[in-house]
Order: sequence, then structure tokens, then C-alpha cells
Amino acid sequence: MHPQPVAGHPDRLRWIIPAGTLTGTGPLAEVPAPLATLMADGTLAQIMLEPAAVVTLLGPGHTWTEEGARVRTALHAALDDPSGWIPAVGTDQGHDDTLLHRAAREVLAGEVGDFARSHGGTIDLVDVHDGVVTVRLGGTCDGCPASWFTLQQRLESRLRRHHPGLREVRNVASPVRGGAVTAFHPVSDV
Repeated sequence: MHPQPVAGHPDRLRWIIPAGTLTGTGPLAEVPAPLATLMADGTLAQIMLEPAAVVTLLGPGHTWTEEGARVRTALHAALDDPSGWIPAVGTDQGHDDTLLHRAAREVLAGEVGDFARSHGGTIDLVDVHDGVVTVRLGGTCDGCPASWFTLQQRLESRLRRHHPGLREVRNVASPVRGGAVTAFHPVSDV
């Protein structure tokens, strides 16, 4: 288990755990005792599940420098009790476009977006619906013969690590190019 910053949210950490350790996604109604204690004392304001991560949001007035070790210790202990992780009522335990949208934004704000920008291009998030992420390539990425590689091997493979429910990534061509849609079908061996 290791912490990963959440782009644009210094009060959150994504704790990467082996896929399948916990089931479900979204907010939680109850968590095992070690984490419940941190929720009760205000150290943590929220805990959410992602397919291969636990996302923790610090309570007001707390910092990761002060609380990181405590949260890590509580999280380690809580992972020993998988039955204590109770999803909030009415949350979608299957495919969750909200989490996929968040993952897509973070991946595009990070290494994949940096790669496109380093070549004078852009990858903009257009939509997320029913497990399909739609993007628009701009700058030098628009019309580039290697764009399929960037979308499939960089964007799609990284997104799938954060959200295994991803069905596909689609590119909506720029309006100048006629608005065509190119689908990049899921990588099965990622």
C-alpha cells in the first residue's frame, strides 16, 4: 500500500491497494474501527473506495505531515477487516461514471497530459458516460498518426488501472476535422 497525491486536492490521498482487496466503489456508511476513530475525532472527513484504492480526505485543520503516519497505520489495520467496509445506502456498486470522470481528469492532469503537452498537443476530457471516456485531441495531437498509441497505451491503460470498469476511450475529432468519433477498444491484457 502506498499513498498517491490527488491532483488539485492537497487534502486528499489515494492509498493504492491490490485490486480486489475491497469490493465496491463510492462513499462508505461505515468503516472498520481504526478508521472510524479517525473519522470520529475529525482527523478524516471522508473515506471513499475506488477499485484499487482508498481515498481519504483530511478534516479541517489537519495536514498529511502531522497525520499521514496515523492514517496509514489505521488503514493497514482496517484492511484486515474487509467485512467492516459498508457502502453508503444508494451508492452504485457497479460501474460508476463519477469515479471514472475523476480518474480521467487526474490522469489527463498528470503524466498523460504532460506527455501530450510536451509535444505541443492537448487531450481534453469531453464526457464520461456508461463507462466510455470521450476526449478531444488538440494541437499537434489532432491528426497525429501516433495519437492512437497515446490514447490506447498511455491514457486507456492508466485509466484502467484506476478504474477497471472503463469500457473504452473515444476521440471526438476537432470540429475543423468534421467531428468524427474514433473508438479505441479496451486493452485486454492490461
